[in-house]
Amino acid sequence: MAKLSLSINGQSHDIDVDPQMPLLWAIRDVVGLTGTKYGCGIAQCGACTIHLNGTPTRSCVIPTSAAKGKEITTIEGLSDNNDHPVQLAWIAEQVPQCGYCQSGQIMSAAALLKKHPSPSEDQIDQAMSSVLCRCGTYPRIKKAIQQSINS
Repeated sequence: MAKLSLSINGQSHDIDVDPQMPLLWAIRDVVGLTGTKYGCGIAQCGACTIHLNGTPTRSCVIPTSAAKGKEITTIEGLSDNNDHPVQLAWIAEQVPQCGYCQSGQIMSAAALLKKHPSPSEDQIDQAMSSVLCRCGTYPRIKKAIQQSINS
């Protein structure tokens, strides 16, 4: 066990965990922010996507110690009132079906739009192709991202 200080959504959290614990579990089980989901545990599905220093990162495979000194943003920290343009577009387009992958989808889309404010269809496809949706809501996801561009 080690004492670590993590900056999550702009707040400092002092935690005592195994430094090799996946960041996902520190966020969910220790800090109590459950919006980031566990999907596969091998960084393949994207349900656990967070922003680490602004970069979309699969939190299920990164050790908690690797996040020390970095800014972590979870779905809870994307906006104060669920009013980020991507979140608003997700609601307007009724993207979620089961909703399980949606925090990872939204975090990936928000990172894409921050990097490329007017992404091409290829950039959208490339950025979102690695976040799996078991329900197949990809057309609505793409439409919501395109709506976010115009917001």
